[in-house]
Formats: sequence, structure tokens, C-alpha cells
Amino acid sequence: MTDAGAPPNPDSAGQASNAPYRVLARKYRPSSFDHLIGQEAVVRTVSNAFETGRIPQAWILTGVRGVGKTTTARILARALNYEMPDGSVKGPTVHMPTLGVHCQAIMESRHMDVLEMDAASHTGVDDVRQINDSVRYAPASARYKVYIIDEVHMLSTAAFNAFLKTLEEPPEHAKFVFATTEIRKVPVTVLSRCQRFDLRRVEADVLMKHLANIAAKENVEIEPEALGIIARAAEGSVRDSLSLLDQAIAHAAGTVKADAVRQMLGLADRTRVIDLFDSLARGDIASAFREFRDQYDVGADPIVVLSDLAEFVNFVTRVKIVPATADNVAYGETERVRARDFASKISMRVLSRMWQMLLKGITEVQAATRPAAAAEMVLVRIAYVADLPTPDEALKMLEQNGGGSPVASGGSAARSAPAAPVASAAPVRMPSSSPSSFGGGARPQMAAPVPAASPQAAAPVLRVTSFTQLVALAGQKRDVLTKGALEGDMRLVRFEEGRLEIALEPNASKTMITELARKFEQWTGRRWTVIVSNEQGQPTLRSVNHAAKQEHARTAEADPRVQEVLSRFPGAKVVEVRKLAPETPETNMNADYGSDDPPDGSDGDDL
Repeated sequence: MTDAGAPPNPDSAGQASNAPYRVLARKYRPSSFDHLIGQEAVVRTVSNAFETGRIPQAWILTGVRGVGKTTTARILARALNYEMPDGSVKGPTVHMPTLGVHCQAIMESRHMDVLEMDAASHTGVDDVRQINDSVRYAPASARYKVYIIDEVHMLSTAAFNAFLKTLEEPPEHAKFVFATTEIRKVPVTVLSRCQRFDLRRVEADVLMKHLANIAAKENVEIEPEALGIIARAAEGSVRDSLSLLDQAIAHAAGTVKADAVRQMLGLADRTRVIDLFDSLARGDIASAFREFRDQYDVGADPIVVLSDLAEFVNFVTRVKIVPATADNVAYGETERVRARDFASKISMRVLSRMWQMLLKGITEVQAATRPAAAAEMVLVRIAYVADLPTPDEALKMLEQNGGGSPVASGGSAARSAPAAPVASAAPVRMPSSSPSSFGGGARPQMAAPVPAASPQAAAPVLRVTSFTQLVALAGQKRDVLTKGALEGDMRLVRFEEGRLEIALEPNASKTMITELARKFEQWTGRRWTVIVSNEQGQPTLRSVNHAAKQEHARTAEADPRVQEVLSRFPGAKVVEVRKLAPETPETNMNADYGSDDPPDGSDGDDL
């Protein structure tokens, strides 16, 4: 986290050529406030506090990993104890142009008056008691005793409680600096006794400049695009960016190129991701499939491809809202130019839907047993659905077209099959959800209308004069679900040609009602109204047929001839009663409807 022109950490100066290699994150660790990058607010607050003498007894530093919490704590300890050999500095200061008496030992974590403790491995109350016991004694050589506790949120509740009194009223010679990545896990009683500093993520363009200067000091050639990839992958963490730079230098073994960094990180080619986005925006599924498969074949992870795609969607959206976002040098020239072009052509509605579908799709791909196939299905959904109109826009299109089907923007119209014009709707009635609707004589409630078939596709008009004929018609159309629902779940209240009023059984499916009018209209060629009534209605056809079969069975068992047969075959019983009858016009109609039961609801015994 050194500044652009700052020298390396003094603990690395003069490193001999035969000395063991020190990673960049340690070699270029800042040693003063002047060398910190991206934390201007912290530096300004501490500087003003030191100049006015308003130095608190405790600080707590929070932020994501790698933004410099521990480093800032050491710099604070150095500033509190900065002292020149000639005694020219009389108190704490943020201006430390040269190494003081205690600076080298403090930055190397070996000063006896600056105690560093990792709370992740020292979580108990006994560790805090040792600090409470030692804090009473004056420093051996420095101006202040400074206690740096890293990952302080890992302390136990008892340890925090043991700290409270000492933290609130420490000796004048003691200062505390806490660091944590989980500030919400620190008790408020501790937070209230500390000055809190939130260390922010470092911007990608600042990280790029920082990495470029370090690469120059290391005599490493690196492409600007590669720097941008590393800066974005670090997500604001300086330590992560230096670790990735270290890895990229070793991976490239020469000039660090963008392609080598992508290969190292398992990222897809940014240009190819943009091409994939372009194919999806145009609705070209074949081209999107080819592009995705090409990236997959060269080793790109499907989850990474979708994540990069989502990142580019976010970038285009930000460019559309704030055009100056495209000037960020952390993104390549190709990304910025094409993002401006997409932002001017693609609506916010399309971008929002693509983002939502990608977020959901990434989760699905992570849980899928075949990630590549799952990713392809996500691409299909994006291409076919992302540019459809919203419900409000669809209603406006319907109103503007006079009831015609809405035409989606972009490639949806070309991909969609021609839609038939929407004709007038037939009302369907549903039971009211109000408690008063369950009494006798309550007025039924109208449900959503069901679209009627277009005149061009209308079937020839077929007369149906009874409920049983309607049931038989469902059997002829091989609609088993509808036939079963009409027979077993619905009780007839009133029947007129084109109008059916029924009562529902308690376990009947309510969703079936909305489909009945549409199906009846398709089958008969005329409009139907289906009403759900609160009246009792007639018994269901299934119960009537069952009762009739039981009655016929009892009648047959009472016949002397049947009783004689049953007596000769112990254990035998009457299962079914059938009567053979000559063919009549009514049975012919039965055959026409494709049902085993005659239209009058009987089981055939009366024929």
C-alpha cells in the first residue's frame, strides 16, 4: 500500500541479492501515513488529532481483508513513539521523514513496548488478564505502550468484559489499537470506548497506478490491460492485488500479458464475453451457443463466464446512468467503447432483466450436476425473455392495438410464432373468498375472463344439451383430467346450452375452473359461461353411478338364481351387473361421444 513514488518499507531496503525472496505485499508495505493509498479520511483525522493533541486512548480499524488495518495500526504505533536521536521531536507526530529511534523495531514487530496479539489464537480471558496486569507498568524505552490486537472480534464474551474497565480508564502511557473485519461482532460496549475508522476499498484505477509503479521498481513489463484485470480481481484489497501481481510475474516469466493473467485466474477473454453479450442482446441463440462453447472448450468455467457477463451488464448499466463511468481506465479500451454503444441502444428494462436472470442463473449453475448445460439454458432464457415487454407495457400495447397481441421489441417479434388475434372473452365465475359467500343463496363472484378462440380457428358448432353429454364430450377429446373433474369434483346446479352452473366438492381443484370455458368453447365452437355456485346442487355423476351399481348388485344378490350360484361357490360375490341390450339410437350417440356411460348418467342397466 505504498504511494506511487514512495520507497519500499525500510525493513526491505538494501535487500541483498542472495537474501531470501520477500513477497511484494511485505516488501512494499507502507511505513508512514504519506505512503498509505486510498485512506485519505483516516490520514486526515489522525493528522488533525496529533496536531491538536486530541489523541484518544483507543482506536478500532475495520474493513475488508488487505486494505491495511494492521499496517495502519503499526504506523499509528510508530507515530505515537516517533523520536529522533537528537531529541528534536518532543511528542507524537504524523510527519516521519526519516527513521527514528524506535521505528525499525516497531515496523518489524519486535519492539518491547509495542505488543501485537492475534485474537484469533488468543481468545480467552487469561490473555486479556495478562494485558491488564502489564498495562500498569510504564514503557521501557518508548513514549507509549501500544497494544495492537488483530481480529479483535474473535475474543470471547468474558475476554471482552475483562477488557472494559482497562479500556475505559487506561493509564496515560497506554494506547490500544484494534483491527477487525467483522465490526458487527464487536460488543457495543467496546465500540463506544474507541474511535472507529472504516478503511475503504481502494479504487481500481488507484490500484492500477500503484501496481504499475511497483512493477517499474521490480523491472517488470506488464500490459495496462493486465493491470486492470488484476485490480478488478483484487476487489479493492491492496494485499490481494500485490499477491496476484506476484503470481502473474511468476506465471508470465517475462512480459506480463493480459491473456496470461486471464489464463492464470481462469477468466474468460473479455472481448469474447462482450461478443456473447452482443449475441444475447440480438437474440441470436446459435451465435451465443457457439461463443459459449468456444470459451468452454478452451477451459473457461461456466460460472466464471456468467459472472463476467453479469459484471459487463452492470458496467453497461452504470455507463447508461452515468456516462462518465466509461472513462475508468481500469477497463480496457474495447470494453469502454462497446459499453457506450450498448448503453445507447439497450433499454434499462432489458439490462435489468438480464441482470436478474444472470443472478438467478449463476445460483442454478453452481448447484447443477452439469454446469455447462445449465449455463446454456440460462443463455436461452436471457435471449428469449430479457427483451419481452413488461406487464404494463403489454397492457398499453393491447390498448393501442385495439386488443391485438403485443409485439415485443428487439428480436422477440422475429423469434415468436405468429399470434392469433385475441377475441372477446367469456366470463368465468369463481367462489368468493369472503366468509359471507359460503351461505345459501349468496351471489357468485366473477373471475378473470377467458379468451375466446378466433373466428378463423373456430370449430364447427356442436350442440350439447345435457351435462352428461358435456362429460362424454370430454372423454371423446381424450381430456382425462377434465372428464374426471366433471364426474367426481363438480355437482350440477343448472345447465343451459352455453351456460354451466356447478358446485364444487371440498377437495376440488380451483384452477380447473378457469380452463373449462376455454375448453368448452374449443370443443363446441360457441362461447360458454362457467359459474361456481354456493348452492348444494345435484350429487356428482361418480357418486350417482356408484350408488346405482351398489343397488343393482343388491338386487341381483336377492335373485334366487344368483343366490343358488353363490351357495355353490363359497366366497363368491357379485362384482358387477350388466344387461345386454339391442343397439338403439341412444347407444349410437354414446359411441359417438366415446364414453362407456350413456348421456343420461345411468350405467347402462336401463337400456
